[in-house]
Amino acid sequence: MKILDKYLLKTFLTTFTTVFVILFFIFILQTIWLFIAELAGKDLDFPMIIRFLAFSMPRIIPLVLPLSVLLASIMTFGDLSENYELAAMKSAGVSLKRAMKSITIFILLLSIIAFLFSNNVIPFAEYKFINFRKNLAQAKPALAITEGQFSDIAFYNIKVNKKSGENGNTLTGITIHKKSDFGDGSKTVIKAKDGLLISNEKSSILQLVLNNGYYYEDITPKKYEDRIKMPFAKSTFKKYIINIDLSKLNKTDTNDQSIANTNTMLNVSELNYTLDSLHKTFKTDIISFSENMNQRIGIPIDNKIQPIKKSKKLPNNILSLYTNDQKVKILDIAISNLASTKYSIDASNTEFRLKQKNINNHILAFYDKFVIAFACFLMFFIGAPLGAIIRKGGLGLPIIFAVLIFITFHFINTFGKRISQENSMSPFMGAWMSSFILTPLAILLSYRATNDIGLINMDVVLAPFQKILKKIFPSQK
Repeated sequence: MKILDKYLLKTFLTTFTTVFVILFFIFILQTIWLFIAELAGKDLDFPMIIRFLAFSMPRIIPLVLPLSVLLASIMTFGDLSENYELAAMKSAGVSLKRAMKSITIFILLLSIIAFLFSNNVIPFAEYKFINFRKNLAQAKPALAITEGQFSDIAFYNIKVNKKSGENGNTLTGITIHKKSDFGDGSKTVIKAKDGLLISNEKSSILQLVLNNGYYYEDITPKKYEDRIKMPFAKSTFKKYIINIDLSKLNKTDTNDQSIANTNTMLNVSELNYTLDSLHKTFKTDIISFSENMNQRIGIPIDNKIQPIKKSKKLPNNILSLYTNDQKVKILDIAISNLASTKYSIDASNTEFRLKQKNINNHILAFYDKFVIAFACFLMFFIGAPLGAIIRKGGLGLPIIFAVLIFITFHFINTFGKRISQENSMSPFMGAWMSSFILTPLAILLSYRATNDIGLINMDVVLAPFQKILKKIFPSQK
């Protein structure tokens, strides 16, 4: 039996490794395509490209690993069944369940490794990846400017004809459009013969020193008809310095560990701690808001309203106690208070929804680390019985089945997360929905494969059509 286990495990590992490398390479190309706008035309050196890819690789594992397990399982057991090796094992008294034993142990170990990887490596890589993208302009500011086209940096659109120097910080043929503070386009144009980019990785200020240029600014008159009289102002300069604040674009340095955490950058223990804090803060905010609203509309906090004395009995129409002018003022005040209260409730409702969505995202991130581990196990028990049933190895039919099953799994998983983010479903159900739906399929396939039952009983499917054909074309005697 040990020889058989070694043979089956070796066959599966060979297929799994090949499939994993191919799929990983494909998903890396997809990542490059998604972020091509950040890489193309910015003269990135080779070490920076390697860092970019290295930080983005771990986030691909949750997609590649389950798909690799599924495809390798279908191919391995499909090939064994196609070559009648499974039939030979069964004739020797080795059931499919026993044949899967060694590979099942490997998948179990792989699931544990997948959880540890998702819990430790992916959060660290995600942190590095996000900060690397944020600090690309600050760490090497010349990369943010592309030759021959306008590059958007903070409140400026900058175009240069040529970059030179060791780090590309010397610029020639500079055109700058400064965005208006009022959001009505660009009203300032600066042109310079040459210039120099000066930056410091410890500072968030990017300094652009311009030499020998012109400064144009559109004048906005108070009266619209006076716009022809004051079209623009023009001035020349020998030296002009522009300080660009990158703090909003680059909040932290790539090696600074004091970054504000997000749910993708936290492990299980950190997520537990953060969720506890978020729940307490959310509950406190709701209680505080309800107390403030009660005080605002005049409801006592202790809900004890003093009864009206019998001697001070109010009329049915309380407004009849006031004059018409007083009635108008009272109604205006009431309408104003109602509008203000409604606005406050709507604003608070939006704020609470965002906070609840943030909590849901953290809960989803928590369960995702367990879902990837279970997904490897689930995909194996779908792929192995399916391969034994369809009896096809290679890259043809197995790829079709694997892609269809994985797309279904990924679609349900994404759908569940989306609706649970909006609080339409509990985050637990949203994270585990795909696993709950596909687990019965794994059980069904395993049952049919171990009992030598085909995937579909074609006689049951074809019987109604055969009856119809017999009625349409009765056999002639």
